[in-house]
Amino acid sequence: MQAEVKWIDEFKFLGHSQSGHSVVMDGNGGASAPSPMEMVLMAAGGCSSVDVVDGLKQANQAVSTCVAKLTTERRDSAPRIFTKVNIHFEVSGEALDPQVVAQVAADSLTKYCSVCLMLGEGVEMTHSWEIV
Repeated sequence: MQAEVKWIDEFKFLGHSQSGHSVVMDGNGGASAPSPMEMVLMAAGGCSSVDVVDGLKQANQAVSTCVAKLTTERRDSAPRIFTKVNIHFEVSGEALDPQVVAQVAADSLTKYCSVCLMLGEGVEMTHSWEIV
């Protein structure tokens, strides 16, 4: 996998993915686009959500929605890395089994989500879930 990030002006950067997609990032605290750290957080939420939805479908659960809400703690000084990340999954569907939801959410963070597993090497990764 490859990518390229090109400086546009001031603190704006344009990222190009190998698959041909582009995204603007703002290194000025996200004033005009997501900051790089926000992109990391959204990547973790997207990657883990794929696992949760796929896991529920594979378990024959009639999932209809999945929202991942991420909260973090960061170091106060540079480098301002995440020290803690929690992903709270809100899922809904017909007659969802709470044990299955709990298992697929846990498995995402500990077995399947590439982004969370990378972050977990230096960040306390936790999850929670609810059926709504």
